[in-house]
Amino acid sequence: MIVFDTTILVYAVGSDHELRAPCRRALELARDGSVRATTTIEVVQELAHVRARRRSRADAALLARACVAGLRPLLRPDEDDVTDGLLLYERSEALGAFDAVLAAAARRRGWTIASADRAFAEVTGLDVLDPARPGFLEGDAGSL
Repeated sequence: MIVFDTTILVYAVGSDHELRAPCRRALELARDGSVRATTTIEVVQELAHVRARRRSRADAALLARACVAGLRPLLRPDEDDVTDGLLLYERSEALGAFDAVLAAAARRRGWTIASADRAFAEVTGLDVLDPARPGFLEGDAGSL
């Protein structure tokens, strides 16, 4: 299972950027069932917040609801994920608290994070897919 970080969603729906195409492709692969992917409620909320900075709240809410529908069931971090995430947060200057909990939740389940945020690479035992890497999900589509 792949857990999409906010960066994947923001680049996929944002304006022209070098990561737009690979991030859009990631969402397409999830939509057509070529990869199993999800995200969290918190990521969807962050997407809506970021989107509403440049678009209307109605647009942001519509997009966020589409992500919920397309990536369900959503990953719901539990108390152990938060506890482990806070330990990661304590140990890493690069990883924010939000991302630390996301990383812990994925790692505890043996899942992979897809993100343009390079701070995830600091997390021992976490598989990370970077949309800047050539072939981003192409080689992984059959196995995830």
